[in-house]
Amino acid sequence: MTTLHDFKLSGIDGTERDLADLRGKTVLVVNVASRCGFTPQYKGLQQLHQELAPRGFTVLGVPANEFGAQEPGTNDEIRSFCETNYHVTFPMTAKTVVKGDGQSPLYRWLTSAATPAGDVKWNFEKFLINGRGEVVGRFGSGVSPESQELRSAIQSALG
Repeated sequence: MTTLHDFKLSGIDGTERDLADLRGKTVLVVNVASRCGFTPQYKGLQQLHQELAPRGFTVLGVPANEFGAQEPGTNDEIRSFCETNYHVTFPMTAKTVVKGDGQSPLYRWLTSAATPAGDVKWNFEKFLINGRGEVVGRFGSGVSPESQELRSAIQSALG
């Protein structure tokens, strides 16, 4: 069975990230964009990360430009934007294709393993992964990081 821990990605800084390093952690994988109406969710994602990291939680930000070309920047520009505007400290990948031609193997797996299965519909869609690397939740863009629905699911996954 495939899990999150079977994938490797480039980090936003260009170094390779082996997602096996996240074994045992609850992870919220989010496709992010700098010029989207949902971009202010970075603030809530950072708060979740800071608050729950001591319990084995992390956010994994995945910049993507498939929706309205709302992430046109380079990896350096994206990293600078996130650090400057939202003080992001959670890990981020290099810009990644999350839908359509050239879809990354990670997103091919996420969108088939999640319930409901199917393509990512917009920026800031969230996939919740348990410590074993299994998808245990999927949340649309409109579900904010502060929402009780998402927070309850994370608490449940944390055990």
